[in-house]
Amino acid sequence: MSDEITFDQFMAVDIRVGTVTRAEDFPEARKPAIKLWVDFGGEIGERKSSAQITAHYAPDTLIGKQVIGVVNFPPRQIGPMRSEVLILGLHDEAGGVVLLSPDKPVPNGERMC
Repeated sequence: MSDEITFDQFMAVDIRVGTVTRAEDFPEARKPAIKLWVDFGGEIGERKSSAQITAHYAPDTLIGKQVIGVVNFPPRQIGPMRSEVLILGLHDEAGGVVLLSPDKPVPNGERMC
């Protein structure tokens, strides 16, 4: 278990929902990954990310999928791509990443509550 944090520390992490608008294989990444473009709505707009999700997803299966991401981390350079958002997921028993997503459609940009 991790150290306890305060509610204010938790609220500082801006976790939002967005819809994947584009996805491509990312062969330049050191570990197998997919490049994602995610629409987080009018306030935030579209952000790019590199996600190591190839165990369960192919790029063409991700278009239109709603995903959860941290939108207020600083950008990170991953190979030739600047990743602007951290897409959230969980490891399965084999170590593959399963994406977190709402079980019903919600507006892009909606903040986790």
